[in-house]
Amino acid sequence: MAEIRSTMDMVMERAARMAARAEDVPADQATEQRGMRLVAEFLEGKHSALMPLLEKEVSADRDAVRRGMAKSLLRNIVIPRDEQLMESSLAAIAGLLEITKSGGDLEALCLELKQLLEQYSQHSEQMKQQLEEAIRNQLAQQVQEQTGESPDPATIDPCRHPQYQKEWAQAQTNLNDQYGQAFEQRKDILLQGFSS
Repeated sequence: MAEIRSTMDMVMERAARMAARAEDVPADQATEQRGMRLVAEFLEGKHSALMPLLEKEVSADRDAVRRGMAKSLLRNIVIPRDEQLMESSLAAIAGLLEITKSGGDLEALCLELKQLLEQYSQHSEQMKQQLEEAIRNQLAQQVQEQTGESPDPATIDPCRHPQYQKEWAQAQTNLNDQYGQAFEQRKDILLQGFSS
């Protein structure tokens, strides 16, 4: 029975330490988290703008809330592998542009991020079209060599071919690596700008 009691004491002590650590969260961090929650609501469409929410905050808390907003918005800017990610990334950039204090360097970096998103989308689409055309031509040539007849290019779907899948996956990986580095560099600089 004494062993059970000592185990129970250890569990209670650990719970007390965890509770004490939870209470030790700096007020600034809790205020930043409030900014993050506001951004989550903004991105869900519950709020149409961030500045009115920021202006409602007590003036002493505004910088921390703004910093939390910026952190959350930056996390939501990602390589747009589909239309939904593109929309959420653009919404996050719009939010960043809204909460920049005086524009300047931060605004310029936000606009660079937006331009990178658009370039990535265009570059990805161009690469996909070029690859589809190349595979379509290759398949048409193979059919012509085998049958002696020229197939109708419209009947050939290159997206179903294993070579297309392999080459497209490799092209996307290369493109994502290239743009990912550019995204991360700008996001890091932006985060530093909002943290100072």
